[in-house]
Amino acid sequence: MATYIVYALLLALIQIWIIPMALNQKNMSWMLSSRDGDVDSSPMLSRARRASSNFQESLPAFLALALLSMIVSVDVTGLACWWLIFRVGHGISYLAGIAYVRTLFWVGSIGSLIMMALALV
Repeated sequence: MATYIVYALLLALIQIWIIPMALNQKNMSWMLSSRDGDVDSSPMLSRARRASSNFQESLPAFLALALLSMIVSVDVTGLACWWLIFRVGHGISYLAGIAYVRTLFWVGSIGSLIMMALALV
């Protein structure tokens, strides 16, 4: 389970910081400043920020369930793996602008969290 927690944190680093930074290279002077003013965002950068925000809403629940499963010795590694797969798919489909597929990945990730929680009860 610890491996999946590390993978989730690596995904957080990529989705929250690296991808938006890479898509915002044209505004490097703004990123290195105090960021007082607004900058123009491309549609893909806006999607990356929304995907990042959505991931940040899901990550605490995953981490809590993963840690709790380790404490009470309940094996939910398969569900944790599926949660990661769904979250990667969600991020990719969000960046690509594929709405219905993105929603299916989101539903899958929420279903994984629910099943992890039910396994702990």
